Amino acid sequence: MPLTVIDHPLADHLLTVLRDRTTPPHHFRAATRELTVILLLEAVRDGPRVPKHVDTPLEPFDGSEMPDDFVAVPVLRAGLGMLDAVAQLLPEVSVGYIGLERNEETLEPASYYEKLPPVAGKRVLLLDPMLATGGSASRALSSIKAKAPAACRLVCVVAAPEGVARLERDHPDVHVFTAALDRALNERGYILPGLGDFGDRLYGTEP
Repeated sequence: MPLTVIDHPLADHLLTVLRDRTTPPHHFRAATRELTVILLLEAVRDGPRVPKHVDTPLEPFDGSEMPDDFVAVPVLRAGLGMLDAVAQLLPEVSVGYIGLERNEETLEPASYYEKLPPVAGKRVLLLDPMLATGGSASRALSSIKAKAPAACRLVCVVAAPEGVARLERDHPDVHVFTAALDRALNERGYILPGLGDFGDRLYGTEP
């Protein structure tokens, strides 16, 4: 399974902002959007280009454009924090949603909502900020791949070795893009050093 860990000083800076427990929700949301831009640029780097002829103010030019075949699928609710950046860079993107809740005893995901646009033959970007046990990402990818996309890629903020191993086993064809590969999971399935509960920090719902 291909794994790309972004090596960029701005990505490191933004990730440090996200890890800082004192970062307030509005700054957390802004850093998430900005980091997602960096991750997305890497995730679509090798995408196809369609030739396009245009006229500049001075002379003709043969350039290229990206095909309009992307589908973004955030995993609710934390993945919503990444969606604005994707929609800004890919304004024609179709959007689907997958809602998964983790059972705190088994650490396995349970589905509570799924709404996907047509994905057959499309390139799907799964947005799931924390690749912890890998259960949610694997479950979401199975649902998406059942609808015959051309390719799936997972874009996450932080990954744990356990989650990477799970996807290597369940979905070895899926390329993962992340800003960090952290040390391990704790006994509750949280990433260490991590950055806490992404959804709670994103929306200010921490207890």
